[in-house]
Amino acid sequence: MLNRSLSTFMNAFTASDYTLYPFSTQNPKDFQNLLSVYLDATFFPCLRELDFWQEGWRLEHENPRDPRTPLTFKGVVFNEMKGAFTDNERIFSQHLQNRLLPDHTYSVISGGHPLCIPDLTWEQLKQFHATHYHPSNARFFTYGNFPLEQHLRQIHEEALSKFEKIKPNTAVPTQKPWDKPREFQITCGPDALAADSSKQTTVGVGFLLPDITDTFEAFTLNLLSSLLISGPNSPFYKALIESGLGTDFSPDVGYNGSTREAYFSVGLQGVAEQDVQAVRDIIDRTIEEVLQKGFEDDQIEALLHKIEIQMKHQSVSFGLTLTSYIAPCWNHDGDPVELLKLGSQVARFRQCLRENPEFLQEKVKQYFKNNPHKLTLLMKPDDKYFEKQTQKETEKLKQKIDCLSPKDKKQIYEKGLELQTQQSKAQDTSCLPALKVSDIEPTIPLTHLEVALAAGETPVQYCAQPTNGVVYFRAFCSLHTLPEELRPYVPLFCSVLTNPCFEEEEYFRVLVTMSAQELSNGVPDSGHLYAMVRAGRTLTPAGDLQETFSGMDQVKLMKRMMGMSDIGQVLRKLPRITKHVLNRDNMRCSVNAMPQQMSLAEKEVEKFVRNVGRSKAEWKPGHLSVVEKPAPSGSSGSTHISGPRVLRKLITDPTFKPHQMKTHFLLPFPVNHVGECVRTAPYTDPDHASLKVLARLVTAKFLHTEIREKGGAYGAGARLGRDGMFTFYSYRDPHSTETLQSFAKAVDWAKAGRFTQQDIDEAKLSVFASVDAPVPPSDRGLDHFLYGLSDELKQVHREQLFAVSHDSLVAVSDKYLGVGRGTRGLALLGPENAKIAKDPSWIVR
Repeated sequence: MLNRSLSTFMNAFTASDYTLYPFSTQNPKDFQNLLSVYLDATFFPCLRELDFWQEGWRLEHENPRDPRTPLTFKGVVFNEMKGAFTDNERIFSQHLQNRLLPDHTYSVISGGHPLCIPDLTWEQLKQFHATHYHPSNARFFTYGNFPLEQHLRQIHEEALSKFEKIKPNTAVPTQKPWDKPREFQITCGPDALAADSSKQTTVGVGFLLPDITDTFEAFTLNLLSSLLISGPNSPFYKALIESGLGTDFSPDVGYNGSTREAYFSVGLQGVAEQDVQAVRDIIDRTIEEVLQKGFEDDQIEALLHKIEIQMKHQSVSFGLTLTSYIAPCWNHDGDPVELLKLGSQVARFRQCLRENPEFLQEKVKQYFKNNPHKLTLLMKPDDKYFEKQTQKETEKLKQKIDCLSPKDKKQIYEKGLELQTQQSKAQDTSCLPALKVSDIEPTIPLTHLEVALAAGETPVQYCAQPTNGVVYFRAFCSLHTLPEELRPYVPLFCSVLTNPCFEEEEYFRVLVTMSAQELSNGVPDSGHLYAMVRAGRTLTPAGDLQETFSGMDQVKLMKRMMGMSDIGQVLRKLPRITKHVLNRDNMRCSVNAMPQQMSLAEKEVEKFVRNVGRSKAEWKPGHLSVVEKPAPSGSSGSTHISGPRVLRKLITDPTFKPHQMKTHFLLPFPVNHVGECVRTAPYTDPDHASLKVLARLVTAKFLHTEIREKGGAYGAGARLGRDGMFTFYSYRDPHSTETLQSFAKAVDWAKAGRFTQQDIDEAKLSVFASVDAPVPPSDRGLDHFLYGLSDELKQVHREQLFAVSHDSLVAVSDKYLGVGRGTRGLALLGPENAKIAKDPSWIVR
């Protein structure tokens, strides 16, 4: 349906005790189509055995004539969960929940442990679905301005009326409280990027809290959690983070209300084993100190103010956020309407504080100090962790094979061939509803913008919008005067800018350590993004800068900084960066606010710009050059932009020459993340529209089948950036070089024009779903502010998208993606690879 819809969101989420099937669209007909398909998929899935093999796991004999050839596990869910458990934070969080709530459903892994997935039978799956995925066990949530009556009628006619009511008996029982605290120890894989291998232990303490259906108690404890851990002035931040005993808070820190009974946890990661007891003592001591001192009124008011601002902020995913917010409580028969009354809960909280100044201390005493249902969880790295996991998988495979007769093996092999044949056939999707390209709006609405000059020469873009009383301000600072040796430190500068501490070395070390740990922890879950950034590094100057700012180079730099004995050498660079960045000569600003707020906002911006001042630092251009280009304005023909003409300073590097680079980051993952980039045509080039449709076409009609369905990767696709970077990628992929071959086959498929007009129309629908995604009032006009894209330019691009044809798709495939047509960059994050190790064209890091 991604290719037959203008959906703005479509997915399915599995929580510990429910599955959520959300979708959204701005088109009424599309909403009915999607609702129909979602009802059908939820309550009437075709659970044939072949489908189960395809989507769960399967055993396939590589060569039936060679008895030495092993059987191998393959399957999307299997590889997804293998990939998930390369993430040490995920391992810790999962065990924390399993151990703290051990008596029922929360004691197991809802997504499936990789070693347990092969034990699930088709009969078990079918039976589980029949009892749990039944309308009697379902709840429906809609948000928006489409008529509710139509939704209810459709739900009744297409689902509810076709079932008899049953008693599903799916209520989760309460956890039996402990009479004394417990302790557990687990292992994980070593951090390949760790600055200090002796400091990789994680310790956390968890406390069981009340039932989440008590909405005010849940609100109070959530707020109490924020007071305890959020921000540099919170008690646990000061006590734990500033102690220097660890690198960051332990995973899943704070309040967790996703289970029937909530829980709170706090601890540290990146701890030396000999410091574990010290961390535990600090946690106990901090609880005692909070009992004695309480919280400052200013802290409480700041947090309540933040909640009130969040209530005013309008996001495009507001409905989805509400769904996710109420789902856990409603799933346990809590009142979803009561949950949404945040204003009344804030008022009641204020009243409780007025009536009892020690209201929060009493909660700390009840739920933390005197709570025997307390878990201390210790996680230590094991150098042989992944080796042991592989051994367990091998043993599981042998166990399965040993139970098979020759007849069973033959049947499984034949099923594998049958599945392969099925996957190679074009799917008949004619039974699915679809929008037509003619259903897409031909034009875009104009967003009126005004440009003025603050302090006489700093451009400021003003966009009047219904922002619900909130003013949104942004400042864009050019880095063209920044010396090259300072560039890698800009992301760090940005992360500490709101807490400038350019003289306090120890506090700065804490911030560096936290930032480095967070970056490192994100690599397993975002490996495909790092692979894509790396693959584009040598193709454009901007690609090189992106790798410096947000690629594996930045991760490794931050990890090196963690281990520096003299952090002052980094700290001394930040004031130098300040002189270049906070310089009004290199700055332009934007403001989105309600019309009646603009006058006051304008005065505040003027004051801000004058206070920024100017830098006396001279720019040494080196090999860079500046091109001044006028931004779209009323004087250049843009009817929706008024004000003076503004020159944008664009930086170019005339000496840059793109070249191919292949990089393999050797990481202890059981799966791979693959990226390949080709430099093509930018947004304003007429070919860009065809390339954008092509990316969606090869994703849906070729890569999904080859790499996900046949290859077992959790995800794969192609995308096109505004700069014209065409990128292929795969995610949690059991293959590597085979996937790169699939990318090449995708290009051959496109060049040969092996797609229909229906395929093109579906790709256009998918592209327009992204192009026409809703934009919140806070972000309207940003395309013009950030990229210089006027609504007129976007309308031209829109018309080019409509005009994309079979011939133009074949033409751009050959022109830009064919062998020898464009310089390529390749990158891989994953385990050791014998083929790559023997290939001298690859750089292994």
